[in-house]
Amino acid sequence: MIGILASAAANSSAPHGTQQAVGYPSLFLLISLGSLIPVVPTGALVSGAAVVAFHQSDKPIALAFVFVVSSVAAFLGDVALYWLGLRGVRSRNGSRWLQRLQDRVEEGTLTTAQRQLDRHGAAVLVVSRLIPAGRLPVMVACLLAHMPMRRFARGDVPACLAWAAAYQLIGVLGGSLFPEPWQGVALAVGLTFVIAAGPTVVRRFRKAA
Repeated sequence: MIGILASAAANSSAPHGTQQAVGYPSLFLLISLGSLIPVVPTGALVSGAAVVAFHQSDKPIALAFVFVVSSVAAFLGDVALYWLGLRGVRSRNGSRWLQRLQDRVEEGTLTTAQRQLDRHGAAVLVVSRLIPAGRLPVMVACLLAHMPMRRFARGDVPACLAWAAAYQLIGVLGGSLFPEPWQGVALAVGLTFVIAAGPTVVRRFRKAA
């Protein structure tokens, strides 16, 4: 992933049409897969792509493309993952997708997500997308609450828009601080990894205490 971003940064002087034909479909595919299979750090992809877009001659258009592609890809990945989870909820024997989602969520975190879902409804999806490691617990809580797909999708639209905007701002910050795109990509990716690692560090600190 970092290699892709570095390559894009190194070729940021290429014509916008070329980057649009190659870079945006790749960004869409990686974010969709990253949302469907929660392993790829999709926030870093958005931030890195935003850095490259920031250094384009047609900066506003390039940034707009990054925002649209990222938010749509995240939404489609979320919807696909939720659909797979719903199949498990409705099945008597469950499904491997639902089981995998539940295995990745700690019981205490799931309890908190269920409590927040009861209080705020689908609006909690927005917060879950902005908090590192917050998306899956809330999604599992929605599945266990048998939230219909239509209601989940309505709540996930603003969640994905806010998520794309937040990580794009990190990329714009990184791009504005350095003259070379690769420097901004390195900073933006580093910041997203630090943000993503935050909850894990806090949990380990609490256990050690």
